[in-house]
Amino acid sequence: MNLYEELKNKAIVITGASSGVGRAAALEFAKYKPALILAARNEETLNEVAHECDRLGATVIIVPTDVTDPGSMIDLANAANDWAGKIDVWINNAGVLAAGEFSHTPVEVHEQVIRTNLMGYIYGAHAVMPIFKAQQRGILINNISIGGYLPVPYGAGYSASKFGLRGFSESLKAELTVWPHIHVCDLYPAFLDTPGIHHAGNYTNKVLKPSPPVYDPKLVAEAMVKVAVSPKSNKYIGGASLALKLSHALFPELTTNLTGFVMRRYFKGAASLPPT
Repeated sequence: MNLYEELKNKAIVITGASSGVGRAAALEFAKYKPALILAARNEETLNEVAHECDRLGATVIIVPTDVTDPGSMIDLANAANDWAGKIDVWINNAGVLAAGEFSHTPVEVHEQVIRTNLMGYIYGAHAVMPIFKAQQRGILINNISIGGYLPVPYGAGYSASKFGLRGFSESLKAELTVWPHIHVCDLYPAFLDTPGIHHAGNYTNKVLKPSPPVYDPKLVAEAMVKVAVSPKSNKYIGGASLALKLSHALFPELTTNLTGFVMRRYFKGAASLPPT
């Protein structure tokens, strides 16, 4: 399959495009000269990513967007559709993390994580789905993470958002079986080397580091390119991802208890840090 021919001039929307997986995805898609619509809150950083994509041959616009605002997501979908005349691929990617003991983490922080990671994806799907149905085609890609299957102790809001997102997506897929050319593709990467954990709300009083093995976000970007050309309902990225899913499916109580033990052991040896 010729990826260049498949992706050239396709209109691709990416949320959370200013850093991490979103930035990696923008640069990976840009190689194939599509029409990219890059969204995030930070306009300055978005412009930097857009210039890099432009140098790689993509046609690019940026749309400063707050994924927690449904009106902002509708504006993003309309801006993309007006500019490109279509939306071929919509990538829900923006996400945040807050770590800390559940009762010590402010409830408004749990709410913000859920609004970004779950409601942001729902708002994105809700904004683009009428366009997909009018076109009778389209691909929605959700970057969920293995956290959709494996609980994250000391990240209760994060786990709630990711488990909820998996349920939302499965429900949407069931509805869309009558639309054979509209696809929903869920990605489940394992732990990634991105700025997300450093930007997290941190109520643990400890320095946070991703649990090994840690994978390059470029792997997720490459997976996004593949499912944008050959849609796949679920894709597990990194060898640890599928292993962790199977572990929880076969031994749910043991796996949950083990994740809690691993986290507490890490906190005992981690450097101290004021809450942020």
